[in-house]
Amino acid sequence: MQKKPPTPRHAAALDNRQLDLPLFVEPEPAAVSSAPPAVPTRPGSPTSPAAPLAPDGTKLRKLALGAQTLHYRLKRSSRRSIGFAIDGSGLTITAPRWVTLADIESAIVEKQRWIFAKLAEWQTRTEQRALPRIEWRDGAQVPYLGKPMRVALGAGQLVFDAQTNVLALPLPPHAETQQIKDRVQGWLQGEATRIFGERLRVYAPRLGVEFRAYALSSAATRWGSCSSDGRIRLNWRLIHFPLSIVDYVVAHELSHLREMNHSPRFWQTVESIFPEFREARKTLRHHPPEMVPAL
Repeated sequence: MQKKPPTPRHAAALDNRQLDLPLFVEPEPAAVSSAPPAVPTRPGSPTSPAAPLAPDGTKLRKLALGAQTLHYRLKRSSRRSIGFAIDGSGLTITAPRWVTLADIESAIVEKQRWIFAKLAEWQTRTEQRALPRIEWRDGAQVPYLGKPMRVALGAGQLVFDAQTNVLALPLPPHAETQQIKDRVQGWLQGEATRIFGERLRVYAPRLGVEFRAYALSSAATRWGSCSSDGRIRLNWRLIHFPLSIVDYVVAHELSHLREMNHSPRFWQTVESIFPEFREARKTLRHHPPEMVPAL
């Protein structure tokens, strides 16, 4: 007798084989708006006659919701539930391969207030914020562990002065932009490797778990990930944030070695080794990719 597939849960959940910490975390129900605002207007929006395309060139699906039309990207995977993610490219829905389109659209209708609220919030952020840019020259300012670090050219060797927060580079005062950028980014990634490893070794014993390996990530949508075999990846750009934010992501990923989900028990596990996790999580929620310096 063929086993009937389980009824899909509409809550955004993660595949239990690889649990990731997204740059954006779905808010608690209390944060959901009581009425859906208008869909942000942009090129290829519902007001345009031509159907918009996703960043990878694939055609977006559309769904009429009252007087509004929602465009979204649909991805199929082996996950067990329907997941929602909103970023600068709009709404992406990831659903199990066996879930019907009717079930997916039913889930969209159920979460439409949250979807439209987050789309509008993202549009507001985009309009109100200027992308942080770094002028790669002598005296450039780069955030390092939550504080501005000054780049100084003309040194005899690469040296970081922790007292003054100055990174001296063995480059001529008028070095090319790309040279300066490559040297600074390379140093930051080296620091990320060192510091992330130290913090993992601090928090793993507190939780009584062992991680198999760790590596840096350059993901555009994830701060960190943990696989069920104990491999941890941490976004090297976390090095821009204060150490407390690094510690939160480290504690989050290590906690997945106890609870491979985002259940209440998981958050209790995080809290057991990092009690201030709520404040740190809130900080990351308000720092989408455009808030990270454009290196």
